[in-house]
Amino acid sequence: MQLIIHRGTREIGGTVIELKTAKTKLLLDFGQPLNKNSKHIDVAALKPDAVLISHPHQDHFGLIDQLDSSVPVYLGELGKNLIFAARKFLNIELPQNNLYHFKKRQSFSIGDLNVTPYLVDHSAVDSYAFLIEAEGKRIFYSGDFRASGNKSFLFDNLLHDPPQNIDLMLMEGTMMRRNSDRFPDESSVRHQIEAILKNQQNIAFLIASSQNIDRLVSAMHACQHYDKILVLDIYTAWVLEQVSRISEKIPTLNCDRVKVYAEYRLDERVKNDPAFFGDFRKRIYRQRVTKNELESDPARYLYFSKMSRYRIMEQYKKFGPINLIYSQWLGYLNLNNEVYPGAEQIAAYQNDPLVNFTYAHTSGHATLDTLIKLVEFLLPANLVPIHTEHPGDYAKHFRLVRVLKDGEAFSLS
Repeated sequence: MQLIIHRGTREIGGTVIELKTAKTKLLLDFGQPLNKNSKHIDVAALKPDAVLISHPHQDHFGLIDQLDSSVPVYLGELGKNLIFAARKFLNIELPQNNLYHFKKRQSFSIGDLNVTPYLVDHSAVDSYAFLIEAEGKRIFYSGDFRASGNKSFLFDNLLHDPPQNIDLMLMEGTMMRRNSDRFPDESSVRHQIEAILKNQQNIAFLIASSQNIDRLVSAMHACQHYDKILVLDIYTAWVLEQVSRISEKIPTLNCDRVKVYAEYRLDERVKNDPAFFGDFRKRIYRQRVTKNELESDPARYLYFSKMSRYRIMEQYKKFGPINLIYSQWLGYLNLNNEVYPGAEQIAAYQNDPLVNFTYAHTSGHATLDTLIKLVEFLLPANLVPIHTEHPGDYAKHFRLVRVLKDGEAFSLS
């Protein structure tokens, strides 16, 4: 079996990994790069037999539209639904690929490769690591993972029953030189949100990803604890509808403490596609909150928001300082509006006397201690850095490290 990392040996995001046997060429992830200076990949030249997607983040699946539509793409069913959700609300055509679903710990075949998915804890739901077996060799790909979210038990499950005799392990290292001491886990983020809601005199805004389900659950728990109402946009409400199909603990339109602020643009997307959304629009309006209701008692609400909605935040300064809980990677605040809409305005709020700016975020990626623990349990014969800016650091903490370059072929014989 031959391994080529086309992109990802020295950067975070944009992962593209090739595994090739005598009969089958498989791509592990097919991601859109986060760095505009990232290496270009000639997709047409790769000609894979199939693509295996670890989770529904753009930096791991974002290039699948460039594939020949006949190439099968394997991913989790919930992951597919979340990709479709984002496309629908962005008014982008749905993927035309042949999509196939797998389930956790249920092995399946792609050509002469045997694949076993392992559900992992990550900031994206429906995230997987993979054991891939072929030609007498066993490769384990960690995907993106952590052990600090609401589903940290998934990491414990992996350690309790780890795959054995791993010839090569591809392991992410996003957090190799970062720490999360201030907010080591999701519960610490929830406590910080609760502290803001306990004393708020005006509306609170929570800036986070709509697909960070742990953060939404934390927000709901905080609202329940302090008798507040969680306000969602239509897209976030739809995302939660998808996740609620596999989890009963998800805040949805059935919860009394969940309201929806129905913006015209997103409402029109739902209205014009009843075949896709069913009765969702009707249920939105049962839980709709109006601008007048929000302004009549703003301290009652926690408004789940995006950075691009800073103009809505501005409207509430007339009632006094607003509470802004920033719950994403701080690095986004260093970007300009062309790269990340609203980034400059939100960054400026850190010094605005009418904004109580609070940071509360824990990473979706494994800390160094978690990486060390995983390697101790799997004991791979070769460890290859992936999804990291610091591949040279691996040798400081692990044995049998093989640092590859993008495009370099490595054979397991």
